[in-house]
Amino acid sequence: MRRRFAIVLACLAAPLALGVTAVTAGAGNQPYCAIVWGSQLKSAPDLAPTPIGGVRVGQHTCFDRLVIDVSGTGPAPGYIVRYTNGVVTPGEGAPLTVAGGATISIQALAPSYDDAGRPTVPWRWGAHVAEATTFRTFRDLVFAGSFEGESTFGLGVRARLPFRVLTLENPTRLVVDVAHKW
Repeated sequence: MRRRFAIVLACLAAPLALGVTAVTAGAGNQPYCAIVWGSQLKSAPDLAPTPIGGVRVGQHTCFDRLVIDVSGTGPAPGYIVRYTNGVVTPGEGAPLTVAGGATISIQALAPSYDDAGRPTVPWRWGAHVAEATTFRTFRDLVFAGSFEGESTFGLGVRARLPFRVLTLENPTRLVVDVAHKW
C-alpha cells in the first residue's frame, strides 16, 4: 500500500520537477470571455411603430456595443442582423462604403421618420454616424437610410467576429454587441 502511494506521488511530482505545469482538462478550450454567440444571421420579425431617435457606441471589456435608441416607450423593434459583402441604401440599392475588414448589415424594423414623414434622426443616407476609429472591434457606422418602416445601418468591424443582438426596454433600444476576438 505504501509502495503504491509512493509510486503515485513520484508520478505526480515528476512533471513539476521538470518545470511542467499541470493543466486542467478543457481549460484551454474555454471561449474568449465565455462568448458563444457565433457570427450567423440573427433576426426577430416584429415591426415597431415608434421611430429611431439616435445611436450610441461604447467599449466593454470583451466586446464593442452599438445601441440604437427608439423614441417612445413602445416595444423594441424587430431586426435582421448579418454579415454581408456590402450595404446598400434601402429602396434605391445604391452601394455604400463602410470601413473595416468585415461589414455587418443591421436592419432595425423601425422607421427613422415620424407619422408625418419628418426625420427623427439628424443623418442622411450615407452619413458616418458614430466615431469608432479607436475601438478594438468597431471601425465605422454608416446610416444607409430608412424605407417602408425599416432603417438600415452598415457596421464596419475589423474582422468577422461573433456578435449578439438584444432588445431592451425602459428606455426602448436595440443593441448589437461584437466580440473583440473569437
